[in-house]
Amino acid sequence: MPVTKSISSFKAEASEVIGKIADAPVPILITQNGEAKAVLQDIESYERQVETLALLKILALGEKQVREGRTKSASEVFERLRQRYQST
Repeated sequence: MPVTKSISSFKAEASEVIGKIADAPVPILITQNGEAKAVLQDIESYERQVETLALLKILALGEKQVREGRTKSASEVFERLRQRYQST
């Protein structure tokens, strides 16, 4: 569960808040006039999140290709690879 901080509070304590994020990777929800405006998180969590999203996109693309019938058997793929590398 993210911690919530107003933007004015974050501005006043930015260095301390960033230090806390490095020690305990909990996202911080930044609000402005009581509305959520941004999320601050540590870099490791962010990078893991980006990698996870990339993998999910690859899975979604694969599922779409299967639904559309755009698949080949493993033997077809291996034969094509053999032909490609034998000709080089």
